[in-house]
Amino acid sequence: MRLRLPLALAASVLLAGCAAAPSRRAAAPVAAVAANDNLNAVAWAQTAIEHDLVYLQAYRDAQSRLLGALHDPHWDALTREDRVVPAAGLPPAVVLDIDETVLDNSPYQARLVRNGGAYDEASWAAWCKEERARALPGALAFTRFAAAHGIAVIYLSNRAKDLDTVTLANLRKLGFPVSGPDAFLGLGTVEPGCTQVGTSKSCRRQRVSRQYRVLMQFGDQLGDFVDVHANTEAGRRQAIAGYMQWIGRRWFVLPNPTYGSWEPALFHNDWSAPAAERRQEKIDALRYN
Repeated sequence: MRLRLPLALAASVLLAGCAAAPSRRAAAPVAAVAANDNLNAVAWAQTAIEHDLVYLQAYRDAQSRLLGALHDPHWDALTREDRVVPAAGLPPAVVLDIDETVLDNSPYQARLVRNGGAYDEASWAAWCKEERARALPGALAFTRFAAAHGIAVIYLSNRAKDLDTVTLANLRKLGFPVSGPDAFLGLGTVEPGCTQVGTSKSCRRQRVSRQYRVLMQFGDQLGDFVDVHANTEAGRRQAIAGYMQWIGRRWFVLPNPTYGSWEPALFHNDWSAPAAERRQEKIDALRYN
């Protein structure tokens, strides 16, 4: 409600305000901050309640289905390519990616935004060695539930294998179940008879297939579930086409707008191209109707 003042009183208040007002000064110059395409994505990951709810939703739904999968002897979440021995009779396991699946590395991304930097192996390793990544919503409860029901929890990550000690320490600090020599299968893990191609996880999934019947897989990238042979929009859709019925049942896909193989697919996977060219390719990929 607006207050009505007598005219004389209003005038006196106005004059007093003018007398008290400081003299105008030129605004101090604000340092220019270079635009960063990742700002909104990182801000969403760190501050949006919707981000947390998506993770809770996925992990709670998975937990509600887990025992049904456990008691179905024909249930398996590995593709035919990755299943190298029959699953029947093998002990059960769930397979989870680590980064942006169970551990939140958004502070690392935030530092890159603040400093105008880009990912590099040295700064990434330094972040991992801080052992300060937080648990993502729902991940801890789900993995503990699985372990409590005799289901092995396997962390299959593209963190380098030489980061295994700090990674496992970070997981243990947060209370994640960690047990067995294959609890962490990082990039560089050798699987005899299988040739590692780039950062593909197929050889390590094959390793898991020799020991476990996999009930569920979790990740934030298509490569966490299946090999993508052509990293283009069409190739990515083709890679997943035969498994759409598994989504939300055997495979649980989590959101990651901050980085991933989806991004280079927009600029022909050419990281050597100038940043401006890569950015223009991403703009050109947008739909306007």
